[in-house]
Amino acid sequence: MADPLSILRQYNVNKKEIIEKDNQIIFGEFSWPKNVKTNYLMYSGPNKDNKESHKEYYTLECLLFLLKNVLLGHPVYVRQAAAENIPSVRRPDRKDLLAYLNGETATSASIDKSAPLEIPTQVKRSAEETSENLAKKPRLEDTQVQRVKQQLAARLDTPKEASVTVENIKSLSEAMSVETIAAIKAKRLAKKRTTIKSQDDTHMGSDLKAIMDLDVDITKDIISRERQWRTRTTILQSTGKIFAKSIFATLQLVRAREEGRHRPPQMTPVVTPRTNPVKAMPQPAVYNRYDQERFIRQREETEGFKIDTMGTYHGMTLKSVTEGNQPKKPSIPSAPEQQPMAAPSPIMSNAQARLNSGAAPNKRTSRTPIIIIPSATKSLITMYNTKEILQDLRYVSTEEKRQAGEKRANEVLLQRRKDGNTTVPYRVIDNPGKLSSSDWERVVAVFVMGPAWQFKGWPYNGNPVEIFSKISAFHLKYDDLKLDDNVARWAVCVIQISRMRRHLDRAALMVFWEKLDKHIMKNKPHLRF
Repeated sequence: MADPLSILRQYNVNKKEIIEKDNQIIFGEFSWPKNVKTNYLMYSGPNKDNKESHKEYYTLECLLFLLKNVLLGHPVYVRQAAAENIPSVRRPDRKDLLAYLNGETATSASIDKSAPLEIPTQVKRSAEETSENLAKKPRLEDTQVQRVKQQLAARLDTPKEASVTVENIKSLSEAMSVETIAAIKAKRLAKKRTTIKSQDDTHMGSDLKAIMDLDVDITKDIISRERQWRTRTTILQSTGKIFAKSIFATLQLVRAREEGRHRPPQMTPVVTPRTNPVKAMPQPAVYNRYDQERFIRQREETEGFKIDTMGTYHGMTLKSVTEGNQPKKPSIPSAPEQQPMAAPSPIMSNAQARLNSGAAPNKRTSRTPIIIIPSATKSLITMYNTKEILQDLRYVSTEEKRQAGEKRANEVLLQRRKDGNTTVPYRVIDNPGKLSSSDWERVVAVFVMGPAWQFKGWPYNGNPVEIFSKISAFHLKYDDLKLDDNVARWAVCVIQISRMRRHLDRAALMVFWEKLDKHIMKNKPHLRF
């Protein structure tokens, strides 16, 4: 369905005539009232809500009045619009609106594609206008069409001239030689290419041109009567729905479910709990006629003496047999209140031996990267909105998070989603004073504000130049603000975001992850990323 804004742009770009008559604005065969609302939103300020009840749209008369007085200065244009009781276009919308109406841009962020549109009324042409249009069009007689058909049929029936060869001219008169006849025919063909067409060809060409002009006029008339309808792409464009959160999430769940059906069942690993080994309770000996030796050996009694009934003297010397294996006495006597620790038996596990000996197990080194952000409230990225900026790739101001009742966290654990439906954790902090020397090895990125005091107490003597050679640095700013002098001199990647256009955030913030992946791959590939 045709909308007044796109029709106005089409007529303005093509320099077509727009008629104002009886409080109606006429575009060819379509017309709308002057006060009809278009789908171009008025600028309402950065702090106002974007609810449906607060949306205001420019009228068609307002936009047409702007195009007529586009050469006037904005104050003069506003006064003249107020004198004629016509609403004026606000200054923040003027540049973007004129760029769209003049065909410099294909679309605009202020166009609400979900706004209700009024159906145009079709203008009925009068009898005089119809007769004038018919008089302007060339009339083609039936005799001309019939004559063109006969001429084309005659040309198709005429035989084609054969190529000049020696075999074709052997039967000619012997008055001329074969070479002379071939030269004459070649000269005739060459002369025929440069001669002017005959009168019949001229008439036929004019008739064909008249027929083609008639087809072009009919085609233009058909196209002018067509109505523009929404395509399969424009019907899905909406400002109220976010398919990335509703439809795409459902599709990912369906895909994961389908992949789980075709995946072979995996054996669940048996995890042995790291606890003290439980000693098996001795089971009573059961009589077995085929295991008499084991049964008799368990029943043997040694009257409290440590006698090894299965021992042997094979491989022992006479001295070791007579004296026996006496344990060596320790050179330093232990305290009377401390009991000597018994040596662990070979059956005891390694974990139990470490617990009994008091030795602490080795601590596993973390491989989670760390990102440091400024702790100042003037920074665009804080602990309030770091999850939305770095994980959701969408900018939300700190004031909006505070008004929503968000509480400040000491640190945030991001879950970055990568290809293959996998996530990688990143730790975000704003107090680098709590980091140990091993934690500094995992710092991969820092967001810079500009002042040098931000790096006071940091490693590398707090020198920003040396810090940025080890850690990837970034600076987040609005695109309409001036760049800080220190940031301009340092090796910092500047990320610019718009104050109003939130649909540009994802492309701008994806630069952060691309730069960070290259830095980690080059300098700290042992971390998880």
